Amino acid sequence: MKHRKVLITGGAGFVGSHLAEHLMENGRQITILDDLSTGCYDNVAHLEGRDGVSLLIDTMFNEPLIEDLIRSHDVIFHLASAVGVKLIIDEPVKTIRTIVGGTEIVLRYCSRFRKRVLITSTSEVYGKGTAIPFREDDDVVTGATSKHRWAYACSKALDEFLALAHWRETRLPVAVVRMFNTVGPRQTGKYGMVVPRFVQAAMHNQPLTIYGDGRQSRCFGHVADVAEALVAIMETSECYGQVINVGNDQEISITDLAKRVISIVGGHSKLAYVPYDQVYGDGFEDMLRRVPCIDRLQKLTGYKMQRDLDTVIQDVHRYFVGRESD
Repeated sequence: MKHRKVLITGGAGFVGSHLAEHLMENGRQITILDDLSTGCYDNVAHLEGRDGVSLLIDTMFNEPLIEDLIRSHDVIFHLASAVGVKLIIDEPVKTIRTIVGGTEIVLRYCSRFRKRVLITSTSEVYGKGTAIPFREDDDVVTGATSKHRWAYACSKALDEFLALAHWRETRLPVAVVRMFNTVGPRQTGKYGMVVPRFVQAAMHNQPLTIYGDGRQSRCFGHVADVAEALVAIMETSECYGQVINVGNDQEISITDLAKRVISIVGGHSKLAYVPYDQVYGDGFEDMLRRVPCIDRLQKLTGYKMQRDLDTVIQDVHRYFVGRESD
């Protein structure tokens, strides 16, 4: 990356911490901003005090601070967001305010100071779309506004509209990334993430709890690949004004994922199926398949995901083994 000073909002989160490591290892000066509402200090404790690394514990809504930070940095990666379906169901007001309000502030000051910015969106934006694989220009179909599950998708979609509006009106150098399921070390099951939940259960010979019937399928990308892809996007001016899928395109059902975890971790865990409404309440809606088309990422940047699902599971397992041995 040509520009040396990088700001990462939400930098103490799972993805943000890996992005910070990747940038630091490549000689960038980084500032991590996080309010630790869903991020975790332990994710970045090993970076604090390192040359070229600053850690600030504060909110995205401290506008004087945000203004100063954006003015003094070259590139902004905006990762701060509400995280996880469970949190979104339980705290819809916080979800909407955090996502839409925070992104509006970042884009406003990036526009004022003409800074390069990456806005992270989500595969949730595709909603109940059935055209597989999902392509960035596909129509999107979400559920009724009475279903709180869709607050996240619609809030992120509004982020995308706002980012692209800045691009169209003033050619603000902004790229939007729709991230698909991202997994790796430091991710926990606290907000419902399936791979760390399965790995921890298998390590202790506990049942692997599957929500729904397990036929729903997902694609799981390694967080190290995702961090590298985000940097590649910001290094490529052709990505500005674009929406770009980032993720692995190798599809697996949740039942088969659970079996794969057991085979890699070992043990004698069984599979347990729990109806969605017992976890998320009545009327919860989920997507049967979620598979990205990653042609645009590869065409614009040349980047290809390097790590397969077995590597993802092995790295998550190794991480939890290390934590339990500390």
